[in-house]
Amino acid sequence: MREIIHISTGQCGNQIGAAFWQTICGEHGLDADGTYHGTNELQKARLNVYFNEAMSGKYVPRAVLVDLEPGTIDNVRSSSIGNLFRPDNMIFGQSSAGNVWAKGHYTEGAELVDSVLDVLRREAEGCDSLQGFQITHSLGGGTGSGMGTLLISKIYEEYSDRMRATFSVVPSPKTSDTVVEPYNATLSVHQLIENSNETFCIDNEALYDICLRTLKLPQPNYEDLNQLVSSVMSGVTTSLRYPGQLNSDLRKLAVNLVPFPRLHFFMVGYAPLTSIRSKSFSSLSVPELTQQLFDPRNMMAASDPRHGRYLTAATFFRGNVSVKEVEDEMLKVQTRNSAGFVEWIPNNVQTSICSVPPQDSDMSATFIGNSTSIQQLFKRVGDQFSAMFRRKAFLHWYTSEGMDVMEFTEAESNMNDLVAEYQQYQDAGIDDEDEELEYEQEAPMDELLE
Repeated sequence: MREIIHISTGQCGNQIGAAFWQTICGEHGLDADGTYHGTNELQKARLNVYFNEAMSGKYVPRAVLVDLEPGTIDNVRSSSIGNLFRPDNMIFGQSSAGNVWAKGHYTEGAELVDSVLDVLRREAEGCDSLQGFQITHSLGGGTGSGMGTLLISKIYEEYSDRMRATFSVVPSPKTSDTVVEPYNATLSVHQLIENSNETFCIDNEALYDICLRTLKLPQPNYEDLNQLVSSVMSGVTTSLRYPGQLNSDLRKLAVNLVPFPRLHFFMVGYAPLTSIRSKSFSSLSVPELTQQLFDPRNMMAASDPRHGRYLTAATFFRGNVSVKEVEDEMLKVQTRNSAGFVEWIPNNVQTSICSVPPQDSDMSATFIGNSTSIQQLFKRVGDQFSAMFRRKAFLHWYTSEGMDVMEFTEAESNMNDLVAEYQQYQDAGIDDEDEELEYEQEAPMDELLE
């Protein structure tokens, strides 16, 4: 079996992680204690991708919960799924990172990181064939961004041949929790570019918009947002958890989605998303789901795919779906909107199908897109970063933890390079055509010389 180890870091990471485990337990017929009550054999077929089976016959998530303060982990422990997790796998410090990346990465987090790695080693040794690690964290806070990226770099050192996928909540312009978010996010992206294989970018503002506009919730709270994130995570990991017609693992996903090693930041989407009132009026069909998937308002990152082009994309359909219909729809999307896909990667939409539907509907679809428009997100953070960094505002919180100002400059230029790379591949097709013409004109001359 191809096992995956899940790591939740920081407050945001642990809350998303808890929502994810709740969703997955529901789908696989496990109760809050990890006992199996399912009816379908498929639910049990691949449980050991995410769960270890204990002596008592209950299933224990292969999850490690990390935070620098006890509060969030206490909340998870006292929640309805608190008994699910192995108590040794909950690791927390007594002081907080106080929203400072340097504390999570260099001081407080560095003290705790060895005990986390011990637990990870123990989990990895219990696996038959470890596929990789998935990490949930936010890039705006201290623990999730600082300690989360520290853990990823340590995992990279120790398990360099395993996949590292991160579900990263990116700071958004309208819903900012802390002033130093641009610093934390830029320093984190600098690390993720080098050390992660796949980063699924999720954005609180985009989630709020989906809750307000599409789901018509008058006052969305974090639970509603986490529910959206967990349905996407459940969709992305469907093909790992069920024997589908097309098996897709983390590595196959990366091979199909990452054309250049640095460009591994994805936007995600989910369908069907309809308000409770209009649910009875909408039809669930492959064309309807496809239309929703590629709708810019459905993207969970606040960047508009219409302002860029798709390098690659992947769609996961669940439920009683015909493979031919899905393939036809994907072909239609690509031919109808050919300008939205780069022409130098033919057949760049990968599809995967699973016959087990999600809990709450008969059919669903999840979308992962590697679009050049994600650069908007990095540009936005970069502009806020440089506005503060020019004045050296708040820098003493970082330098007092032993950080060098040079690291800020490096992180900023690395992120600017990333934006430039996305822009370069967005414009690639236009320049190539001119080059081809030149090449054709030059060719006869070379033949004459020969």
